[in-house]
Amino acid sequence: MKMFPRMTLVFSALALTVSILSTTGRAAEIDESPLAIRATQAFIDLEFRRPIVMTYAGDGSDRVFVAEQEGVIRVFKNDQDATESSPFLDIESKVVYKDNQNEEGLLGFAFHPKYKENGHLFVYYTTTDAPHTSVVSRFTVSADNPQQVDPKTEVEILRIPQPFWNHNGGTIAFGPDGYLYIALGDGGAGNDPMGNGQNLKTWLGSILRIDVDHKSNGKNYSIPKDNPFVKTPGARPEIYAYGVRNIWRLSFDRKTGLCWAADVGQDIWEEIDIIVKGGNYGWNLREGKHKFGPNGVGPRKDLIEPIWEYHHDIGKSITGGQVYRGKKFPELVGSYLYADYVSGRIWALKYDADKKVVTANRSISWPEGVDPLPVMSFGEDEQGEAYMLTPSGHIFGFEKAE
Repeated sequence: MKMFPRMTLVFSALALTVSILSTTGRAAEIDESPLAIRATQAFIDLEFRRPIVMTYAGDGSDRVFVAEQEGVIRVFKNDQDATESSPFLDIESKVVYKDNQNEEGLLGFAFHPKYKENGHLFVYYTTTDAPHTSVVSRFTVSADNPQQVDPKTEVEILRIPQPFWNHNGGTIAFGPDGYLYIALGDGGAGNDPMGNGQNLKTWLGSILRIDVDHKSNGKNYSIPKDNPFVKTPGARPEIYAYGVRNIWRLSFDRKTGLCWAADVGQDIWEEIDIIVKGGNYGWNLREGKHKFGPNGVGPRKDLIEPIWEYHHDIGKSITGGQVYRGKKFPELVGSYLYADYVSGRIWALKYDADKKVVTANRSISWPEGVDPLPVMSFGEDEQGEAYMLTPSGHIFGFEKAE
């Protein structure tokens, strides 16, 4: 993800129409009408340092957890009148974060599907004990205090050397199959100089899938037997899909199980992908639905095209969210929420998975008089209500527009 300073860009309706026409060739079939929904600040009395993940424990407690990029996870009541949060896990002393290299830090956080029984949570962060190195670790909540995790319970699951400070990806999420998915960037710099996106011999530029409930071959995890490349000579067996540049937020639809990913583009195109087992998403041969660079290629049967893309006339760094499954906004149900970090634009995208076509891409507004803000991440509570996280430290929800 490109972390830019706050800025406001103004785009004309003509630019948006031209981009969508060139992207899909089916503008007349896509509902682009603005939704009568707007962003609104939530949990007004709470503020966080670079909030990067917002989630829930799935234990029926209806608590909200927010991970700060500097290395602290905080917990609070799911109450709009909440006035304070408390540290749930503090590993700031172990986490690398610098404002001028701000794609490192605590980037991912997920509760085990059986958290209520085993108390396990997983964190993806950049460690201080080696240069440019990401780790995925398991922690266990205190048996005596459900509001706190002892950092000493850490068990390292995976260690990933990174050649550069940027493009670390960072989402970790449990799929409906109970396995842990890890979204990794291509290693950084620009143009994927090491060709990691198309190299099955490295984890970088891939989405990994591992079984954290079993150990094998001396590791604190095992490889699911149906992972697509377990029998491919030289391939890393953890890889589930590959050919990605820098997925900035991956999520599973809690109803359908479909895996959604927003992959940040480089020169011209931002894209949304549906992730499938064994899929090759084309980077660095393709950017969106287009040839990339001197070694780029046109469409190929072995390369999966994004379901949606937008031009850098519209925005320059996509922030992925999740499919809305809450109850407050029936018109949003089944829509994938996403935003652009640079332009601050927010959308709700509808996708017909059976027909494999996008049917709507509708904008969501900011409150009148409020400049669009960068959106770092999306999150949801236990009821499926959606939220957005901003670098200013504030959380935004949604409301009906007047």
